[in-house]
Amino acid sequence: MIIVMKAGAAKKDRDEVLRRIRELGYKPHVIHGATRDVIGAVGDERGKAVLQSLESLHGVENVLPILQPYKLASKEVKKESSLVRISDDVVIGGNRVIMMAGPCSVENEQQIIESAIAVKKAGAHVLRGGAFKPRTSPYSFQGLEEEGLKLLAKARELTGLPIVTEVINPETADLVADYADILQIGARNSQNFALLKKVGQIGKPVLLKRGMSMTIQEFLMSAEYIMSEGNQSVILCERGIRTFETATRNTLDLSAVPVLKEKTHLPVVIDPSHGTGNHHYVAPMCFAGVAAGADGLIVEVHPDPEHASSDGPQSLKPKKFEAMMAKLQLFVEAAGRSL
Repeated sequence: MIIVMKAGAAKKDRDEVLRRIRELGYKPHVIHGATRDVIGAVGDERGKAVLQSLESLHGVENVLPILQPYKLASKEVKKESSLVRISDDVVIGGNRVIMMAGPCSVENEQQIIESAIAVKKAGAHVLRGGAFKPRTSPYSFQGLEEEGLKLLAKARELTGLPIVTEVINPETADLVADYADILQIGARNSQNFALLKKVGQIGKPVLLKRGMSMTIQEFLMSAEYIMSEGNQSVILCERGIRTFETATRNTLDLSAVPVLKEKTHLPVVIDPSHGTGNHHYVAPMCFAGVAAGADGLIVEVHPDPEHASSDGPQSLKPKKFEAMMAKLQLFVEAAGRSL
């Protein structure tokens, strides 16, 4: 159920509503709107009639059922788009299209520093790089782990770029959170519910990638796991789904962007690197993603992709990335946004 507070309702009125929700055995989640607060009461669906009685409390405008199975992520709870603040300079979900760029994996100090300087120079806002790498093959490069996190932190110190890196299990989540500005949940872990709950409890911004065989509803239900633990700072990432097509690594579902924009208030970014698996197709998909309404892009950039430890074929060289960023500016301006 959604408890809609009156515009300008006093804090004591809201606190009383929160107290009553907990007393009735439900978990309250406050969503701050532009003119009023909305409180989601999450719990046993059979108690809707009991929650309806909250309409009589002072400061409450009305109590409404949430029709979608994803409660807190739904636009029924919050009509306006959510903004996820990463740093003083980086906010995802507003008018500015945010670019996250860097190598798939952190390989050594020279590689990540060179990558960070290059993407910063080209106009990227966030540095991406994997320290823990869940791979299809147990024999593939698995990442430098904490040493990789330390190198990412050094790159952030040198460039000022916030960092996004992947969390692969609940046991290492706190360690990654000590270093990262954004915690990434990869496609293979998008229904690892213990991990989703853990990052929800940590509270740092989360970049949630869509699983390769996930429906939109399943994707939003995964976001709901994070949000139900109290973390509202969730960024959705369309990274390509598995279809019968073999010309690309995955099929980048650009239609997911407007669909998600219609169904949820959460910001949406796309990953054309994993979505296509081929560096030739990354730029066109970035341009198309902006046209579709994406709030951001996450692109793999490597100074020497021919010798990359992972995903070299889909990585742009720094000069190609710089050229793409210059052209991307035209598409961003045409969409009435900034870069």
